[in-house]
Amino acid sequence: MSKEALLQAAHRVLEAEGPDKLTMRRLARELSSTPMALYYYVQDKDELLLLLLEERAQRFPRPELPTDPHERLLSAARILHDMFVGCPWIAEVLTADDLMAVSALWVVEAVIDSCVESGLSPEAAVYSYRVIWHYTVGRLVVPTVPEQPRPQTEQPPGRARAATAPALKRSPHPTSEPEEPDPQDTHRQELGIIVAGLLSGAGR
Repeated sequence: MSKEALLQAAHRVLEAEGPDKLTMRRLARELSSTPMALYYYVQDKDELLLLLLEERAQRFPRPELPTDPHERLLSAARILHDMFVGCPWIAEVLTADDLMAVSALWVVEAVIDSCVESGLSPEAAVYSYRVIWHYTVGRLVVPTVPEQPRPQTEQPPGRARAATAPALKRSPHPTSEPEEPDPQDTHRQELGIIVAGLLSGAGR
């Protein structure tokens, strides 16, 4: 038994069963141990989750951010998303608990500092960070998916002909399927709109 073994076991349970199933009793079974033995390494489940978040944040590279505050704000907001994307259980944990890894606080500071340098008051900068964070968590919990065609419903024959005839006349032989939007592109576009709205009152 070691802290590393405990974290590896917690990763296995989270990936396979989700955060709701992560309990000290479940981990003890995974490690063929007892729940009391695990408390030698962590105080409770919250500390275990913080260790997992910290481990994830430490592995994320810390890039050089742009000097322009607006561009730095956009870059930091994208990093906040990219740091936790691809790990579904993290989003569920972050929406349920007020947890944040210490190694990820530099991103939070970059967002808030960039807002202040862009002309927002410290209070408005913190509010802006919270808006960006809630949007980010939403993107992690409910990823953007391409719009699916609506199922056809039964209609009277005359109405069906009237509705479908113009469509067939406009495009009788479609040659290509519409391209699916790139999630990275839509994320950038949405962030740009949010940031522009948050900074629109700067300096007033």
